[in-house]
Amino acid sequence: MRLLLYNIRYAVGGGASMHMPIPGAGYVLGNQTVLPEITQFIKSVDPDVVGLIEVDTGSIRSRKVNQAEKIASDLGMNTSYETKYGERSINQMLPIVRKQGNAFMAAPRVRGERFHYFDTGIKRLIIELEMDECAIFLVHLSLKYRHRHLQLRRLYDLIRETKKPAVVTGDFNTFWGENEIYLFTKAAGLTSANTQSIPTYPSRAPRKELDFVLYQEGVNVTNFEVPDVRYSDHLPLVCDFEVA
Repeated sequence: MRLLLYNIRYAVGGGASMHMPIPGAGYVLGNQTVLPEITQFIKSVDPDVVGLIEVDTGSIRSRKVNQAEKIASDLGMNTSYETKYGERSINQMLPIVRKQGNAFMAAPRVRGERFHYFDTGIKRLIIELEMDECAIFLVHLSLKYRHRHLQLRRLYDLIRETKKPAVVTGDFNTFWGENEIYLFTKAAGLTSANTQSIPTYPSRAPRKELDFVLYQEGVNVTNFEVPDVRYSDHLPLVCDFEVA
């Protein structure tokens, strides 16, 4: 099975154009040329499962296009997506922001997902994709160190509840890399597929390891890559694995 993780930054791009005509303008104005390029890249990877972080689900920035549905439709895949903020968050009332989410995409033969939420932090969504032989969790952790560790505690509890080997993937915002999640991975019996700790952010000159594919015993990783693709400010991760 091939898993692709990619923080696509709402398909606004990763270069200088993001900050024209003023810094950060791309977050509001968008860039309609990027989404087709991301879609073509995903197609070239030919994944069975895609985890997308920072997806626009239909704001004025994307010209009302739900990026998760558009990519999935173009690739002939199923998709499950949700806004990444809690139901009571003030962000649910803000234009553009309320359409910011995360998404799973999977081949037509794969179905079954559940949405969970952290108790702390602004970004709270956890998507669990239950497959025949394993469970895959997709997360985007808080920028605040304290909130991240409270979120990891909740994630640990969810992993313990699953009866299948778990794969955990997403943008962990770990500014100190794998060292920051050392205790979490040991407690949950998780191993990083990125054995060389290849940095993934920023894509133009990677220095920080923010994005992870973690897996439990029973999952056998056969290949792992960090493609040099710069359609976002993050690099994507590609992981091939088998379940014993």
